[in-house]
Amino acid sequence: MERVMRFLKVLVVISYLTCFLPASGQEVEGMVKYTPEFKFRDGIYLDFEQVKHNNPIPKAKLLASFDYNDREFFRKIFEMDKIYYYDDIGVRQEVKKSDVWGYSRNGILYIQVQEGFNRITFVGNICHFVADITTEDSRYSNYPYSPYGYYDPYYSPYSYGSYYSPYSYYRPYYSPYNRNPSTRTELRQFIIDWETGKVMEFETDNTELLLMKDPVIYEEYARLSRSKKKDLMFVYIRKFNEKNPLYLPVE
Repeated sequence: MERVMRFLKVLVVISYLTCFLPASGQEVEGMVKYTPEFKFRDGIYLDFEQVKHNNPIPKAKLLASFDYNDREFFRKIFEMDKIYYYDDIGVRQEVKKSDVWGYSRNGILYIQVQEGFNRITFVGNICHFVADITTEDSRYSNYPYSPYGYYDPYYSPYSYGSYYSPYSYYRPYYSPYNRNPSTRTELRQFIIDWETGKVMEFETDNTELLLMKDPVIYEEYARLSRSKKKDLMFVYIRKFNEKNPLYLPVE
């Protein structure tokens, strides 16, 4: 009899807890499951919270000297160092371009990285995108002296092959008139944790960290060899997103 009573108590506790948990695959009230057909509202997102709520500053509230229907609207608006807009109570506000998270055009998200805007190609509870990243190299080149610089026979503006990286497309040259640190630009991959908005390098440690939110998928991934983990990062991110779909607010 005591065992039966203990079992019934456990059932009551489980029933109580599950009342507060949405069923798997069930639509959340006021939210819609993300699919590639989902369109984010067009406008400027000041921070990631606005992205999560799909609530940008619409184009109609932005101060611009050009037409709102201009196909180059966002490119032109971000040519300015500051963005001016009207808030919800009609007060004029301003924000530095560098402080803007990104924007949405034609329902597609673009995130700002190093003052450049990059399309988020894969949206989910773990997002993925690619961006051009410029870094400095404080080491001076050993190229021979030339008042006009040095011609690099291996460099081509139409080729991505170079001394620095298979993804790099800029190789600096030495000049006695320019002893500033050299720079290089390369394509890098990033992931975003939708829960926090944190942007991280697309590498195994960061992928594993985000997969921990699903113990089953994480344990499966953790058992892989290091080389397999690197090869299958995107595969497991896709599996995670399919099992843990992203829900967004509807208008």
